[in-house]
Amino acid sequence: MEHAGVSSGAAASGGLRFSKWQIVLAIAIAGASDALCAFLVFAPPVVWGIDVLTAVLLFAVLGWHWLLLPGLVMEAIPGLGVIPFWLLVVGAILLWGTARPKLR
Repeated sequence: MEHAGVSSGAAASGGLRFSKWQIVLAIAIAGASDALCAFLVFAPPVVWGIDVLTAVLLFAVLGWHWLLLPGLVMEAIPGLGVIPFWLLVVGAILLWGTARPKLR
């Protein structure tokens, strides 16, 4: 059974569930950011500003996920902006959920 675009494995294992608008909006934000930053790779301060804004928007849309922080760090490394890290991070969150420590 699929729910809001989440695979049946994630839904069955108690994974995160997102509405369709959250999924579409998160992918649109990540895709726009990656595309824009690929063209601005020679202006690192502008790219950093876009990446911080992207992280804030993704936190607002998807909620708190630890996987967004490594994405922000990877995007801050000059020259790596041509790799679509934001799309990869959003895809990982939608597919697997988030990395959370088990505190029992």
